[in-house]
Amino acid sequence: MSFLYFIIIGLIAGWLAGKIMRGSGFGLIGNILIGILGAILGGWLFGVLGFAVSSGFWGSLITATIGAVVAIFIARLIRGR
Repeated sequence: MSFLYFIIIGLIAGWLAGKIMRGSGFGLIGNILIGILGAILGGWLFGVLGFAVSSGFWGSLITATIGAVVAIFIARLIRGR
């Protein structure tokens, strides 16, 4: 069940990050992957900066969304758009 939870958080976070960053999207699978990558990146980034990562649905969603925004920013720098 936690894998499904991780996918759902990734999908929502990727979609939210796409709306926040505006521009061309990555599609459903791309949004899930960006959201999952964002969850990992957000958790790591918050840890490095010394912020406590909240648990639960909303904490996970906020962390994953912030990480996904950073991931989209980096992806756009690499793609040159």
